Amino acid sequence: MPGIFGVSREDGNKPLDYYEVLQINRNADMETVHRVYRFMATRFHPDNSKTGDLERFLILRQAYQVLSDPEKRQQYDAATASADSEPLEIFELQEFIDGTEGEVNRRLGVLSILYRRRRRNDGSPTMSLLDLEKRMSLPREYLDFTLWYLRAKGYVKAEDNSDYALTAAGVDYLESISPHNKIARELMWPQNGSMSSARPVPEQAVAACA
Repeated sequence: MPGIFGVSREDGNKPLDYYEVLQINRNADMETVHRVYRFMATRFHPDNSKTGDLERFLILRQAYQVLSDPEKRQQYDAATASADSEPLEIFELQEFIDGTEGEVNRRLGVLSILYRRRRRNDGSPTMSLLDLEKRMSLPREYLDFTLWYLRAKGYVKAEDNSDYALTAAGVDYLESISPHNKIARELMWPQNGSMSSARPVPEQAVAACA
């Protein structure tokens, strides 16, 4: 559905994640929405000769128009409530299945999912093994060795309820390799791909930024 939900599924693209666009969690209060938008809009406004980015600015504004309106935000939240539990398309790639490469990439997959969970849900940063299976579209047998290794390295920890959470060591490791690892970057920041697949910015939108 176009409109407040951004790019539509009927157009072959998933809707934009407005919380990821603004890099805030789903529980962010209205003051946070306003403050973060003002900061990012100033940075990416096309009048900014150093960091201006018209396409990103328009997407930011689109996200803000929804999340700053209580009624629209409620509708958006209801429509995207299942987004955090849906399988991620990137895990359909062969690179997550075969041999040592598949194992290494599955480790990156678990770390990146927990990384995003920690950033966006600081009050509930854990995920169950079942949730990880669903997000990665992989059977639990494919994740047993992966999780053993990550726990042994201290990159993840199992809480009392057996849910998994990212550690500071896991954050350091993932951030240290992401500049040099394409898979890690795409896993950590999938919204960048969504932005690049969004509809072209119409010419009349350029004038609206003046």
